[in-house]
Amino acid sequence: MRHRPVRNSLLAVLGLVLALVVPQASSATAVTAAATPAQIYGAWHCSNDACVWGTVRSVSEFDSQNHWLVDRGDGRPSVNLVVLSFVEPQKLLHRTNDATTANGVPKGMTKEIVQYFTSRGIRVMLSIGGITYTDEWDAALAENPTQLGLNAAAVANDLGVGIEIDYEQNSGPDLTGLQSFIDAYRSVHPYDASGADPTARLTIDTAAGDRWLIDINRKATADWLRTDTPVLDYANAMVPARQPSTSSAIANWQEHVDGKPTYSPVVPPLAPAKFTGSVYIADQSKSLPECTDFANSLQKSTGSFTQSVAPNGAGVSSGMLGYMFWAAERPSTRGTGTAPPNTCEGGVGGGATAYSIPVPMPALRQN
Repeated sequence: MRHRPVRNSLLAVLGLVLALVVPQASSATAVTAAATPAQIYGAWHCSNDACVWGTVRSVSEFDSQNHWLVDRGDGRPSVNLVVLSFVEPQKLLHRTNDATTANGVPKGMTKEIVQYFTSRGIRVMLSIGGITYTDEWDAALAENPTQLGLNAAAVANDLGVGIEIDYEQNSGPDLTGLQSFIDAYRSVHPYDASGADPTARLTIDTAAGDRWLIDINRKATADWLRTDTPVLDYANAMVPARQPSTSSAIANWQEHVDGKPTYSPVVPPLAPAKFTGSVYIADQSKSLPECTDFANSLQKSTGSFTQSVAPNGAGVSSGMLGYMFWAAERPSTRGTGTAPPNTCEGGVGGGATAYSIPVPMPALRQN
């Protein structure tokens, strides 16, 4: 933000006072609260085969393509969370064994890969679903959602990971089935506000704003992401169809904070402490500053907002939980990906330094 030249000492003093008491925002959206440090700074990871994770990989080969995640250039990790994406819901329900799957889990999601991250203080989760597996979510929830939840809980226990729900059904999602899935998972791994138990971390993805996945977002906000009776740990406001501008990203995230009181039924407001915002680092036709250049990135230009956005009907503390990045290594057969030479120490790693991201992740704000 540019200022007019200060012409005398009185104006200089006045300007200093105003700077101290009037926060500045990086967008048209007003920011009226002190900054709250980000706690989550994570990346979805799609392995080298566009999110199939269909092949067992050695740790040395995996490290050669992903070292930037565990070393931003000074030995410290660039992120404090990695979400391995994706597990196919029906295969998990049936504990399928096939060319790419072992007992319902992609073959590449091994204990060795999980430990590659956890040994460096990086939390690991598995994402169930994704846009490719929407029909499979529908089918699994219709068949036996309780068993699906129990199977997910067993995988979490076996690998020492958390679970992310990525159910991207925009039309008539099976919310009753999804409730049964969550109830079954929580019967094995109860909610843990301390964050000490990695298997107790259960999250959900929603759309970038409130205008897609409306039914899922409404249900999650009203019943699962409350600060008084939390069921899920938090939500990720996912990336939109393409990389947004600073103002578009902020407008989307503000929708979650405000809710949609004009909708019928209404979408209630979501506490800022109950969600992250997401931006692309790959899956584009060119390298992005979000990957390579923190100074010109969305995680920088939106930082004032994400750390200071005030609650508007839910929660009491200001600031979102942090950022998620889509996605590490090879999220698509097109685009550059984040494997060498397109690694992200300068963008994601630079942001981890600028924002003093805690590694390992601390206990998350609950209010």
